Amino acid sequence: MSQPVPPSDQPQQPYGGRPPEGNPYANQPGQPAAPTGGPYGRQPPATGNPFAGQGQQPGPYGGAPFAPAPPPAPARNNIALGVLAALGAALVAGVLYGVLSGSIEREIGYAALGVGFLTGFAASKSGGRNPVTVAAAALFSLGAVYLGQLVGMSMVMADAAGVPFSEVFFDHFDTVTKVWKEEADFMTYLFLALAPIAAIGGARKAD
Repeated sequence: MSQPVPPSDQPQQPYGGRPPEGNPYANQPGQPAAPTGGPYGRQPPATGNPFAGQGQQPGPYGGAPFAPAPPPAPARNNIALGVLAALGAALVAGVLYGVLSGSIEREIGYAALGVGFLTGFAASKSGGRNPVTVAAAALFSLGAVYLGQLVGMSMVMADAAGVPFSEVFFDHFDTVTKVWKEEADFMTYLFLALAPIAAIGGARKAD
């Protein structure tokens, strides 16, 4: 008879004596190998901007996307520049007004308005619509029309006397002003009054 096998003190190891720790399915016959790497295949490493490599998207109306708004233009408030511009414009416009009046031997109301408008526009365009600049433009336009009337009268007097204009205007300026006072009428003073009004309008149009 066979002798009974005494029980061993060591616990029985299932599955052919392999230890239970670790992966119980590792190296089992008939089992597929565990996948390695990412679940979706080999992915490029994410570095830097996740949208790198993509083309720049244009804005909703074309052009550069999200272009910042340009800064507002700085306000003009240079009183000295405005006054100088008004003075220069008044001198030029006054001389031209005088040449035109002397050539046709009469004054033109539209020309006086043009002198004032040009003076006010130049002043406000250069120095801003400052009350001081506008007031200077109005005053200079009044003087410009007065200067133009003297230039025109000097041209008429020089032509009548057969002498150069410079001799009458510079050598006999006091005589020219005396004749202007004697010949001045309502229209003469009206043209003088229109110039400052036109200068204020020109300063408003400059903005």
